[in-house]
Amino acid sequence: MAKFPVDAPKAKVIKVLEKFSFSIVREKEYISMIRKNSDGTTTPLTLPNHKQIKSSTLRSICIQAGISRDDFVASYEKT
Repeated sequence: MAKFPVDAPKAKVIKVLEKFSFSIVREKEYISMIRKNSDGTTTPLTLPNHKQIKSSTLRSICIQAGISRDDFVASYEKT
């Protein structure tokens, strides 16, 4: 099993989240992203606007987004 990214670059994390149908709504102190689900609901997501994102923060983002750790790591490695 691949290791979870430590101090991941913000741009790479955003690219991975965009693969999971999230799009940027706002980018200032924090980055707000949203995904429109097939049932008409939306999934909001907020992440810090830092150059590097720590692994603990990244885990919280994955939980918020409903993305499994393995799916995120697999997509992260392909990016």
